[in-house]
Parts: sequence; C-alpha cells; structure tokens
Amino acid sequence: MNKDRDTLFEARTPLGFTVRVTRDRWTMIATVKHPVMAGREREVQETLESPEEIRRSKSDASVYLFYRSRRSRRWVCAVSKQEGRAGFLITAYPTDAIKEGERIWPK
Repeated sequence: MNKDRDTLFEARTPLGFTVRVTRDRWTMIATVKHPVMAGREREVQETLESPEEIRRSKSDASVYLFYRSRRSRRWVCAVSKQEGRAGFLITAYPTDAIKEGERIWPK
C-alpha cells in the first residue's frame, strides 16, 4: 500500500497523536455509514486538530470522540482510535448531543 497515495489527510490531535485517514476509509464513511458527511473532509480534519471537547469512549479506553460545533446545538463528532503515537479514524458524523464518557480535554 502506497501511504502517500492512499492517505486522504493526517491530523495532529491536541492529545499528541496523529490520526491518518485513508481514501478508502473516508469513502466508506461518506457513502455507507454517514452519507451526510460527503464533502466534509476538511470539517473532520479541523475537528481532530482543533476540537472544542474530547471524550474517552466508555467502552474502549483507546477510542476518543472529538467534538467541534458547527452551529448552535450541532457538532461534528470524529471518532478515532489511538495506537501509540498514531491513530486512525473510525467514523465521523453530525450530532446534536455530546455522548457520555470521561471528558479528557480540555481539563
């Protein structure tokens, strides 16, 4: 797999790890899981790099939910899994509620 050609974008998170998003993963998110996210790659990258809040998943301590508001009472949520100093995007979606879980950033 050619990393440069397969990578859509990389985002450095405030938690100190980088999330790599492949073209294939983004296609899956934007066409199958959450079609409403089609064309919103930049918003997801901004959410990972400059979130307003980060929460740890209640079910997996290595999964983080990054939130950034887009308008009143609406957020983009980017869900990523950390593996050492790297990570990958699990999914991204719009939401009207921040999920439960330990708030880890900002403290």
